[in-house]
Amino acid sequence: MQSNEKRPKTMDLASLEPAMRVKQLANFGAMVEVDPNVPPRRYYRSGLEMVRMANVYLAEGSLENAYMLYLKFMTLFLEKIRKHPEYVSVPSDVKSVNQAMLKEVMPKAEKLKQKLLEQYTKEHAHYKEYEEKRKIAEAAKRKQEQEDAKLAQRLQADENRQDGHTGPHLLNAEEWAVSPSAPPVDGVLYPDDFASEPPRAPPHSYHPTPPLIPPSRPDTGMNSFLSPLVSERRLRPVLVPAALLARFLALAAPNTARNIELCGILAGILERDQLKITHVVVPKQSGTPDSCVTNNEEEIFHYQDQHNLITLGWIHTHPTQTAFLSSVDLHTQCSYQLMMPEAIAIVCAPKYNETGYFALTPDYGTQFIANCRQTGFHPHPNDPPLFYTVTHIRLDNTAPVEMVDLRR
Repeated sequence: MQSNEKRPKTMDLASLEPAMRVKQLANFGAMVEVDPNVPPRRYYRSGLEMVRMANVYLAEGSLENAYMLYLKFMTLFLEKIRKHPEYVSVPSDVKSVNQAMLKEVMPKAEKLKQKLLEQYTKEHAHYKEYEEKRKIAEAAKRKQEQEDAKLAQRLQADENRQDGHTGPHLLNAEEWAVSPSAPPVDGVLYPDDFASEPPRAPPHSYHPTPPLIPPSRPDTGMNSFLSPLVSERRLRPVLVPAALLARFLALAAPNTARNIELCGILAGILERDQLKITHVVVPKQSGTPDSCVTNNEEEIFHYQDQHNLITLGWIHTHPTQTAFLSSVDLHTQCSYQLMMPEAIAIVCAPKYNETGYFALTPDYGTQFIANCRQTGFHPHPNDPPLFYTVTHIRLDNTAPVEMVDLRR
């Protein structure tokens, strides 16, 4: 019988009662916390993007992902955001837009819950039917094996009794294979043709009959109808247009010549569970040789809203340094990554012809930086690492990218 350790996880999901599976999704959706160091306006901005992504998932039929994002949005703005110390400073018009969106999202989430319950009920019924067939097949297999073992014992006993008439002891395998000229054994002479041929099967040889029900194949039988396994830690791939780097460096060239950093926002869309960077939005900003600060964020938000874009990270230059994340960069990246776990930081170092694709380490760096209260440039420990070179990006040589320069 197949052990539980080797059984596909999707089977384990289907074995759960439908209501329990929906509850698990709800628990994933409730996994959202508010960091008092992140401005509340950033959370309201992230909320808009959550709903955009949820709507895409819904349109593509990815009901579980849509449901979890709707729940995350509801949890954030019905419960958690009110605990932010700067909640009272959020403009009333921003809150009004958010309230209208909540009224739209809540019935969607309830409808999705019912659809998922129906889907899980069907999967659970399939699972129970499948398990019943598997148990019957396993029982038939065990019964057949027992019958085979008993028959083999009887055949061996019969053979032993027959051999017992020929001498006081049984022949071993070597004695069966003696040549025709071998001396008699215990006075019994064997025919010449017996020793020159391999042992023949006894005339009453037995061939096991196949079981009535074929053995089940758990790896294929269940996966054909089960919904995808949801993982809270899975990072969706981020598709980066290969042309993006050269175009951004060209845009940054005047700043680079003056030893001044330039930064931009990586924006894009969600499509078939992949995050695609389609735009680089360069906001009004002020820069130094080792930092840059964006101005008028509302202008960025307005452009993204007009084009239905979500924020996927940021890009900036190091005019004279190598590609890495400074202490200030780490805090900037943290604000993006808390909103979007897949968010990346692209660092271009033209002097050294280096490009880095970075993110905070999810098991340590994100929480460490989120809890760090220092500002400006300050030392951080290097062990364990706070950031790493990401592996969830894919460079796309054919994807277009639009450079949007809001400084003009």
